[in-house]
Amino acid sequence: MSKNPENLSIRICHLYAHFLNIYGDRGNILTLVKRSQWRGINAEVTAVGLDDKLDIGKHDIYFIGGGQDKQQQVIAEDLQRHKKALKEATDTGAVILSICGGYQLLGHYYRPHEGPELPGLSLIDAYTVAGHKRMIGNVVANREDGSTLVGFENHSGRTFLGADTKALGKVTTGNGNNGEDGFEGVAEKTIFGTYLHGSLLPKNPHFADHLIALALKRRYGDIALPELDDSMELTAHHRALSLPA
Repeated sequence: MSKNPENLSIRICHLYAHFLNIYGDRGNILTLVKRSQWRGINAEVTAVGLDDKLDIGKHDIYFIGGGQDKQQQVIAEDLQRHKKALKEATDTGAVILSICGGYQLLGHYYRPHEGPELPGLSLIDAYTVAGHKRMIGNVVANREDGSTLVGFENHSGRTFLGADTKALGKVTTGNGNNGEDGFEGVAEKTIFGTYLHGSLLPKNPHFADHLIALALKRRYGDIALPELDDSMELTAHHRALSLPA
């Protein structure tokens, strides 16, 4: 039975907020917070940085933003400290949303043009290698549920998913994961990764609500989220659908 969301709460962990925040990815955190608060749901955000401890029982959503290779190199080793904890958290229904550089580190490794291979979390069966073509432009991706995601990509990393790994969507505009197979991002249970900046969630309110509902389900069971007036957000979304790549 669905429950009323009022007086409930979600706890959000923003990993490496000061290192991985390229192209305004923090807007995703703001969207999760405001869309929760507008429904009477308390949203608490904790920033976890280098050398900080991670309380896996505390958080319902983990967010990792995007960054350049230099920032990835700084946080990749530190992120390994949390590998076991994040695996346990997602096994119990916690949500991960990761963007661009953060997305690349969800897989087994990221191999840059220069320097050592950066180990990933292996939370998904995927790997990323640096490409020679920079993929820049607008992206539209169709999801299996019939919804669309819009955003802006700017990456040279080429991510390849394992044969049994589910993509976030099928690209109709733009390059997506690697510019070859037509897929964008990853959606494995409660783990989501994508190359979409913009930020992603302000232009895709339906997807933001999906993440909020998953986070609430972990602690409270199924929650019926009241509808919001998304006329402005949906105008931006539909406008983005018609933009050239």
